[in-house]
Amino acid sequence: MIALNEHFRRYDFESDLEKALNRVDFFRIFHTMALRYGFEHFGVLQLTNEHETSLLAQRLTLHDLPAGLAEAYDKRHRFNDSDLFKSFYVSTISTVWRDGDRAADQGSPHESFLDQIGFDMALSVPVHSVAGTRFVILFLGDGDDIGRTEHFEICYEAACAFDYFHRQVLANKAGMGLTPRETEILRWISYGKTASEIALIVSVSEHTVNSHTATILKKLDVVNRTQMVAKAIREQIIQ
Repeated sequence: MIALNEHFRRYDFESDLEKALNRVDFFRIFHTMALRYGFEHFGVLQLTNEHETSLLAQRLTLHDLPAGLAEAYDKRHRFNDSDLFKSFYVSTISTVWRDGDRAADQGSPHESFLDQIGFDMALSVPVHSVAGTRFVILFLGDGDDIGRTEHFEICYEAACAFDYFHRQVLANKAGMGLTPRETEILRWISYGKTASEIALIVSVSEHTVNSHTATILKKLDVVNRTQMVAKAIREQIIQ
């Protein structure tokens, strides 16, 4: 990853960011950030097309939400229909949500996202990668509000942390260490081709295809071809 010079102001945050190498490191950074500003949890969400059905659990690329909470939410609610989700496509200004707040149409009887997810307060910080892919850093907790200074600080720190997280982890995971040949074989597997069929297509032996497949399984940390394809699609290695 390209090192940043002194023109990129990270203040007292720089040391932690420079030492962060993996998801565990950034989990600690975001989790500590949430606690420092009075929140309990965080989530890094990747945004999709506004009209594309989105499950909360599938949008989370890193989070410390209680186990099963996002999945339970998705079983009962549509993230696309939430006031929080809709706000992401109205403006890129950070938003603060408090228990009892409603969407712009005051008096609407529908439950707010906070009612549905079970927290009293949320803060969203829209961010994006250098390539323009949109994400949102979401902080959740049971506080009453956040002050102006703290709001400014958490937005800046979240943007800095996300920049490092994307460049160090998300950008690198695009291939998850797969070679071009392994990615090619993985794509043919996703099309339902057998090892012998793939061997003919890419002009290698069936033994070589099986060897590549075993390596792919190990790199993706899965146990079979079905899990392998599912994870590759989820991690956007293949379409």
